[in-house]
Amino acid sequence: MTEEPMLSGRGAVVIGGGSGIGLAVAELLAGHGAGVVINSRDESAVQGAAETITRAGGNAVGVAGSAADEAVAERLIATCTSTYDNIDILVNCAGIAEPARSSILDVRTRDWRALLDSHITTVFNTCRVAAPVMAARGSGSIITTGSFAYLGDYGGTGYPAGKGAVISLTLAIAAELRRSGVRVNAVCPGAKTRLSTGPDYEAHIHDLHDRGLLDEMTMQASLDAPPPEYAAALYLYLASDFARQVTGEIFVTAGGFVGSFPRPALAPIGYRDHHNEPPWSVAELHALIEKR
Repeated sequence: MTEEPMLSGRGAVVIGGGSGIGLAVAELLAGHGAGVVINSRDESAVQGAAETITRAGGNAVGVAGSAADEAVAERLIATCTSTYDNIDILVNCAGIAEPARSSILDVRTRDWRALLDSHITTVFNTCRVAAPVMAARGSGSIITTGSFAYLGDYGGTGYPAGKGAVISLTLAIAAELRRSGVRVNAVCPGAKTRLSTGPDYEAHIHDLHDRGLLDEMTMQASLDAPPPEYAAALYLYLASDFARQVTGEIFVTAGGFVGSFPRPALAPIGYRDHHNEPPWSVAELHALIEKR
């Protein structure tokens, strides 16, 4: 007897599903029985991805447009519920690259806004629409895409800020939806995509290494990223019932490596009762911080 696919009968929306990691995720979800709504700003990429999945025997439809637009986000969730009866899985993989050699010294406001729209507004808009539907049903999996770049090691402005915001929003939504039975996790993937190839990207990585921001091992790993299919496996796991107890986690995947970022923990430096003591002086703060 043939085993039933692990996502049979489930509806999924994949933002950024027209290429790269998003496409690999969409293909994998569909291969395991999910009906998939593929989204990208590139209409030809959306239709091409949907046709590829359909030819392989899966179920997929495409909705083009930026999910940073509220109307597009609403159409995506409505398409999933009308086509596949519900939305069970929401995956956000959208993103754009930081402009070449962008830094706080020369970034333009329009570039900053475009980066935040692509990385965080798409997540907010789609979660705002999908979360109430999932919560009312008492189940669902939301998977966002962060990045190692949120630590600041790769420089830039809107890209690390957007990815950091994605991680914070993921943790906040996970806490809010925990009692509703909806799981929310983030993946920070390392994979070869249009954002991590080409001469501008390679020059950027070498420049970061020359400036001492990336060590030799990280530089080489960044220049030799594995195919997106390796990252897609973790998204499939988080979408499946195998991960039914997993929520509020920030995972890392790159090739054969899987890890997680521990939740930041407060490290006390000093304390005194404000009811009985004056504010710390600068000299006192210096002494406290210096001896950490």
